Amino acid sequence: MIRRLARARKAPRDLVTRAQIIELSWSGARVPTIAIELGCGQKTVRRWLHRFNRSGLEGLEDLGGQGRKRRITEAERSRIIGLVRQVPPGRLKVQPGGDLSAADEAGPAEWTLDSLAAQARQLGIEVGRSQVRRILIAEGVRWRRTRSWTRSKDPDFVGKGRGSSASTPSHPRARRSSAPTSLGR
Repeated sequence: MIRRLARARKAPRDLVTRAQIIELSWSGARVPTIAIELGCGQKTVRRWLHRFNRSGLEGLEDLGGQGRKRRITEAERSRIIGLVRQVPPGRLKVQPGGDLSAADEAGPAEWTLDSLAAQARQLGIEVGRSQVRRILIAEGVRWRRTRSWTRSKDPDFVGKGRGSSASTPSHPRARRSSAPTSLGR
């Protein structure tokens, strides 16, 4: 298995290199020779030989749990994403009688990163504005509403009409001077 892994083309490169260390050691090569041949340090060669001797083939795999631990759990991330799907507490709604009211008049009318972070902290999730932004971007979630002034809910509102044709340039071109230019010959 080690020999096949040492020659593998579709396995992770670091795993192949570790298998090559073991294979070269089995063929009788010494640590300095292995390090030179594979372009790594002698300390690295010794570490992988010891791990292989201790744990076998599993010892060549990367250990889990490397790196910094997440500060918030997946459940908390999901709750933050779920906030965006909710109506902000300060958004006005038209009531059956025609009056406007909000669930919390002091609350935000639109979700912003600051209001989302504040709402998450009220739910007991210690998170900052920038972390909320990273979470939402990573999940592809939009937290901003489209601009309300681009369309009207007024039944008497009449739009501008059809847009211009596709052949009309969107930016006017710079006017060219009709005067001949001299080349200075």
